[in-house]
Amino acid sequence: MFIDTHAHIYLPQFDDDRDETLNRARKAGVEKILMPNIDLTSVESLHRVEQRYPAMCHSMMGLHPCSVDKHFAEHLDGILAHLDSRDYIAVGEIGLDLYWDKTYLEEQIEAFKLQTQWAHKRGLPIVIHSRESTKELLQILEGLALPGLRGVFHCFSGNADEGKRIVDLGFFLGIGGVVTFKNGGLDQVLPEISLEHLILETDAPYLAPHPYRGKRNESAYIPLIAEKLSAIYDGSIELIAEQTSKNAQTLFGPLMPPKDTNTAS
Repeated sequence: MFIDTHAHIYLPQFDDDRDETLNRARKAGVEKILMPNIDLTSVESLHRVEQRYPAMCHSMMGLHPCSVDKHFAEHLDGILAHLDSRDYIAVGEIGLDLYWDKTYLEEQIEAFKLQTQWAHKRGLPIVIHSRESTKELLQILEGLALPGLRGVFHCFSGNADEGKRIVDLGFFLGIGGVVTFKNGGLDQVLPEISLEHLILETDAPYLAPHPYRGKRNESAYIPLIAEKLSAIYDGSIELIAEQTSKNAQTLFGPLMPPKDTNTAS
């Protein structure tokens, strides 16, 4: 069994063939797909997909850092209202993005801190977007020092020292298609991190693994990521699937149905 811990399967890129996409995922051994929110405009489609595939797809709630602007406080009011209205599997996708635009960096930091505190109060994990910002986010988390806070650095691409600091905080590393890239660099970093601290993800429709790089990503490609990890850790794909799924259950488990109810609608 595989768990895709990060996929935007609700986005328009899948509107024409979502059923077929999820059927391919099932055939590839993917039993769970966890869906991070982006902003208030994505909530309706997020919920719609979860309602159509309730045993397979599970929603998070959060404001993506690239959606933070001068109106972020109003956006966060809406996010908080959703968090208060029902259960979610995590608070995410939240964090900092220093790659595209630093105009609203202070607002991104404030939004991240607030959403992290909301998650901690509710006992939920956080799913962190850390593009070009791993160091800054580690400093913030270490400064907040919230006991029992847990989560994952989605699409981890840092160095070994950063990976160890993340693990020391009790967080997991989300490993996706980048691990299969020729110059991705993770094959040099991950041997210093135990497999017990990794979870699998696609970030579909983005960051498709080799040999589909540059094309639309989907959850059915998770085995390609596991195959690369099996080479790095010198273990079978079955071992990778078992351990990373166990890790995902540890992180997200409280809201995940027992294994015998995992048949998608």
